[in-house]
Amino acid sequence: MTHNDQQYPTPRVDQINSAFVEAWAEGVLRLQVCGACGQETFYPRPLCPHCWSSDLGWTEHDGKATLVSYSLVMRPNHPAFFEETPIILAEIALRDGPTMLARVICDDPTQIRSGLLLELLPAEEGKKYPLPTFRPVL
Repeated sequence: MTHNDQQYPTPRVDQINSAFVEAWAEGVLRLQVCGACGQETFYPRPLCPHCWSSDLGWTEHDGKATLVSYSLVMRPNHPAFFEETPIILAEIALRDGPTMLARVICDDPTQIRSGLLLELLPAEEGKKYPLPTFRPVL
């Protein structure tokens, strides 16, 4: 069975994360921004983790990032990922934004290293993944 035969697991959508999940379905990275302190936040939450304000809105991010750290997952826990191993799960620092955990897609996982410049997958390619996914800048 190939990953094309299995659907990727999808996030549970709720009142707090719906703007984020719906934007990604269109290939757009949308992050929360606090109206009180101006800090961008990832992952979606009901209160700003910097100042505890509930005045949270949304802003689009260009998806430019730097790889901070990563892990190669050799034994995925869902059938949709079985043929895609190793899977790269990474901590990335968004340019002018917060850090986040995300998947990185590349042809040769041995070329992945900390400090690597990343970009968000283009909308058409990224839409197949249920959460934001990045690739190395060529």
